[in-house]
Amino acid sequence: MIVGVPTERAAGENRVALIPPLAEQLVDDGHEVYVAAGAGEPANWSDEAYEAAGCTVVPDRDEVFETASIIFQVQALGAAPDAEMDPYREGQVVVGMLGPYEITDEQLETLADREVSAFSLELMPRISRAQSMDALSSQASLGGYKACLIAAEQLPKMFPMEMTAAATIQPADVFVIGAGVAGLKAIATAERLGASVRAYDIRLEVKREVESLGADFVELDLETDDSGDEEGYAREMDEEFYAAQREQMQQVVPESDVVITTAAIPGAPAPELVSTEMIEEMDDGSVIVDLSAPTGGNCEPTVAGETVHHDGVTIYGPTNLPARISHTASQQFANNVVNFLGTMLEDGDIDIDLDDEILESTLLTHDGQIRNPHLDDGDESADEPAEEDEASDGQPADGTEGETDAA
Repeated sequence: MIVGVPTERAAGENRVALIPPLAEQLVDDGHEVYVAAGAGEPANWSDEAYEAAGCTVVPDRDEVFETASIIFQVQALGAAPDAEMDPYREGQVVVGMLGPYEITDEQLETLADREVSAFSLELMPRISRAQSMDALSSQASLGGYKACLIAAEQLPKMFPMEMTAAATIQPADVFVIGAGVAGLKAIATAERLGASVRAYDIRLEVKREVESLGADFVELDLETDDSGDEEGYAREMDEEFYAAQREQMQQVVPESDVVITTAAIPGAPAPELVSTEMIEEMDDGSVIVDLSAPTGGNCEPTVAGETVHHDGVTIYGPTNLPARISHTASQQFANNVVNFLGTMLEDGDIDIDLDDEILESTLLTHDGQIRNPHLDDGDESADEPAEEDEASDGQPADGTEGETDAA
């Protein structure tokens, strides 16, 4: 088998889908690995490191697609809407973040016509066997960590309490909305930095996890019996629920120095949880990091990829925070894809078993067919569970450099 690793073309993408130590393992197992020159450089993995691992480094990116039987990519197709579609060849296998809810009909038809087997890691089932392949979770954790660091750097206050000869410095108040993977990592990071942390999630069953990290769990007077599915993930609620939620959150958000929001719904706009009115009641210098910016944001003034200043509050709308920690993020992602590869190999050859839940759930196109039910016309994607932790990855173009003022 020949594994191909092209340079990434999604705007702002600094990760690479396979790192030299894991490439070396594949080579030791008898596979060949072709890497486009410079593919790992944004993540501090040199061409020389790949060559030392036994990879073939080629100067022409297209040669990777011409040669490889399986392509590893971080973001492509629907996850890289500004990039030209790559030259996938007949019968090729593609594994990566493919943006299953954003991919176009034309792209799917092209993949099917070329009999490409395209696996979208965003659709990984939430089962224990798939945890080592769950790229959304591995990258969301890094996003939650980085979101907290951004807030700590930009807040004109210290996070920890300090008792000095001059005075006692009170800790910063951090409020995290959503206690999924990204939210829990943001909570843990803020706690380590010494902040006073509170968190909220519509799923009361996560209260124990929040409190185990040292944070206080905020309980709102809302009916949440139908807020989670049988696996414990949040469901999309109706607008009446969100309106009541915003009304009660009005008591919490204005008291916070930092708000980090992480609530997202696969295939649908993010719920608006923080209103402009709440933000206007926050102290000057307060910071919001909205990890759901790529799908509309949890805060009313959020603009994806920009930094908005509104009434003395700074609202960040990052769209790919893991790419800012590209070395570690690439390590995590590469482990995910190599573990995923193991599910489709039989005696070293590709064998796509459609009875395998992991392969069947993530497969977009195969054997000339568009397969995944998430992509059917008239699907019921709005009824899918709302992952309140996935907003920090699988989206194009990170950037908080641009700044605008909210109206």
